[in-house]
Amino acid sequence: MNSYAPILVLGAIGAAFAIFSVVMATLVGPKRYNRAKLEAYECGIEPTPTPAGGGRFPIKYYLTAMLFIVFDIEIVFLYPWAVSFDALGLFGLVEMLLFVLTVFVAYAYVWRRGGLEWD
Repeated sequence: MNSYAPILVLGAIGAAFAIFSVVMATLVGPKRYNRAKLEAYECGIEPTPTPAGGGRFPIKYYLTAMLFIVFDIEIVFLYPWAVSFDALGLFGLVEMLLFVLTVFVAYAYVWRRGGLEWD
């Protein structure tokens, strides 16, 4: 448990700073509201009314989000390998090359199938 203490302390300091910043901003910040500030921010375009259910999003939105998450998680696996690169030796290098090759094959497949086109 002693090896995790600095990580827990750093997490507690980060959480305390975030909470402190939000609370102080609401207490000390200016409170001059007008009609323009209370409207939804839409880049100068008047918002159009949406249906009662909130409207429908195209499936392409969800596919793009899922692809981002999949490739992002695969890249996260590179960090532990990079940290222990010296200890793994040639075996670790070959295994990571196979992993990266698998990621590139998946990327090429998604690209070929048109999963990255936003039309």
